[in-house]
Amino acid sequence: MTERELLYVKIIVEERSISKAAKKLFLTQPSLSNCIQKIEMQLGTKLFKRTNTGLIPTFAGERYYQVAVDIMKIYNDFEIEVSDINSLKKGRIVLGITLYLATHVLPIILPKFKERCPNIEVNIVERNSTELDMALASGEIDFAIMHTFPFCKHSHSKNVDIYPLFKEPILLVTAKDHPLRQYAVHSNNLAYPQIDIALFANEPFILLNKEQKIRHVSDVILQKANINPIIILTTKSYETARRLSCEGIGVTFVPLQYLQIFPGVYQPAYYYINEKYEPYWTMCVAVQKNAYISKAAQLFIQIVNERFGSSSSE
Repeated sequence: MTERELLYVKIIVEERSISKAAKKLFLTQPSLSNCIQKIEMQLGTKLFKRTNTGLIPTFAGERYYQVAVDIMKIYNDFEIEVSDINSLKKGRIVLGITLYLATHVLPIILPKFKERCPNIEVNIVERNSTELDMALASGEIDFAIMHTFPFCKHSHSKNVDIYPLFKEPILLVTAKDHPLRQYAVHSNNLAYPQIDIALFANEPFILLNKEQKIRHVSDVILQKANINPIIILTTKSYETARRLSCEGIGVTFVPLQYLQIFPGVYQPAYYYINEKYEPYWTMCVAVQKNAYISKAAQLFIQIVNERFGSSSSE
């Protein structure tokens, strides 16, 4: 197995197509096909079979793919270690982060990191939390900054470790003149009044897509309040949901931190939700279990923790 052969098989498995893989690898399709045939002849077995939905790996192909991923990950870890030996004069980190957290966190953290490590390349992968879990488990990213369930100490994947930073409130968003505002309770200690979500059992809800972690948290809140919500709209965008709530289309949820990245003319009413419904999620750093974490990545995580850890956020 050469590095080139490992890469070729890996890309074909992921693309499920010789033509797509060849395009991605900047090769001609016949050249890539011939290379795969040679590998199969050397091994004495087929690595792929054709189906109506594209190429899929045989059992031998699946094992070849896993070995390729493992070997390339080992090589990548070695490159990072060499960077450490060179006192961080060169290297890179691959950071996974959710889109809205990137908007909020990176302008605060990146300048401090680049000041201390100007020659370290930072590759940013922006996906939702569920996708970042998978990216971590596969070794595609070095670590992730994302949200998980309140004070969760473990990821859904056995291959990922979770390090909580702080517990963040999830707020209810309504139009300013919503009739249920009369039941809100004001407190001098809170920036927004508190309200019982159970009062909104018959109200229309705007919720985010099911693959997004905030939707999972929202569903738990509604379940604890014994609400079977009337969902009039689902969206991938907090800002779309927030603006529609401002216009009285329905009510929605938004994390407290995200209010800092929502400027403009749309000014809804925000409410803390009664504590008994556990209206929180946790900002965290997630890393692949037992993976090598470079000094550059450790420094980046340290800066994030200093700025957003529980002691600094209280």
